[in-house]
Order: sequence, then C-alpha cells, then structure tokens
Amino acid sequence: MLDLTSVASGYGETQVLHGLSLRAEQGRVLAVLGRNGAGKSTTLKTIMGLLPTREGTITLDGQPMGKTPYDIARMGIAYVPETRDIFPSLSVRENLEITAKRFGDSDSPWTMARVLDLFPRLGERMDNGGTQLSGGEQQMLAIARALLMNPRLLILDEPTEGLAPIIVKLIHDKLMELKHEGLSMILVEQNFGFATSLADDVVVVSKGQVVWTGDADAIRADENAQHRWLGV
Repeated sequence: MLDLTSVASGYGETQVLHGLSLRAEQGRVLAVLGRNGAGKSTTLKTIMGLLPTREGTITLDGQPMGKTPYDIARMGIAYVPETRDIFPSLSVRENLEITAKRFGDSDSPWTMARVLDLFPRLGERMDNGGTQLSGGEQQMLAIARALLMNPRLLILDEPTEGLAPIIVKLIHDKLMELKHEGLSMILVEQNFGFATSLADDVVVVSKGQVVWTGDADAIRADENAQHRWLGV
C-alpha cells in the first residue's frame, strides 16, 4: 500500500532519516517503534509532506505521493499529530463540521453521527471550545476529525502521550475497533504494550534507519531487540 524506499529527510541542514525503507500493508496496522530521537515522528512528517523528501521515494499503491499535505490528504491519508492540532478557538462541533463538509458526502462511511457513536463523550461536549477539553477529549476529537476524512490510511503519532491510564485503554479499544473493521494504520507509540497489542507488523527505527522488521509476536519474543533498540 504505502512504500518508503531509501528515504532521506530532516530539518534544515540536519538530516534525520538516512535511507529509511518500510512498507505499510493494506488492512493492517504497522507500528513504528524506537527510542526518542530515532526518527519516528520525522518519518510521519515526511510521509505527510510536512518535511521534504531529500532522497528516495514514497508511493501509495505504486503512485508517487503528492508534494503538499493537502495533496496527500486528498489521496486518502489522515494524520493525527502528536500535538493533536485541533482548532482551539472553535467548538467540538465546528472542528468536526469543517472536516465533514470538506471530505464527506452522503455515501461516506464516516459521518458526524458515526464518529459521535465511536466517541460518545464528544457528543456531550459539542458546544465546548477546544481549550475547554481535557487531553483525552482532545485526542478523541483529533481522531474523530481524521476519520471524517474517510481515509484509506490513518497515521497516528503518540496517541497515548500524557493521557491517564483509563483514557489510554479507551483509545486502545477504539483503535482496535478500527483495526477489526480493516482500516489500515501506521502507529508511532512509546508504549510498547499498547503498540504491539494493536500492531500486525512492526519496524524499529534507530538513527533514521530501520534496524528491525517483523510481526508483533516476534518483537514481543525478541528480548534482545527490545533491550538493544527500545530500552524495554
């Protein structure tokens, strides 16, 4: 589905990714793991066009990716950044409606009603502004907004960061629902148990390169790889 081949990327004169290659398969969840500073978030930002690809290629179903975040979103890729990036001055309703009106239609699988069924708490907070939401509610809103894009591929960067355990479980359960429905996902996550319980496939990144590839069962069984590359 999504292929990165020998990708180099970074910030200004600082190169972070050094020939990184990975593949996200249709209908599967790919977890991208690694220590802080390994290049995980840089990988996602490069996929989304937020950072330029200096070398290598990124393709979706064999077609070159768009150059701008807008073009990439129109290709069917939705991104939930680590910072969530909801519109703080807008209400929950307005945050959702902006996306629903731009990307949805009467035949779309994801509608306002469906995302509110997935996250009932948002339905109780529709008239609250973004700054009035808890961290967990903001994460729910960020995921709901991404789903309203009716994506072929959902990309999530650290969806559990800073959240209480009960909210982490809720987010886990909702993402598991999406997995069971066959939604393709790429997940960057520091929580090893959270990531590997959701993932089908795993890549481990270190110093901007993939250093380990396998499935979730294999990384759970490989204590040497966990210790060497993840500090688990």
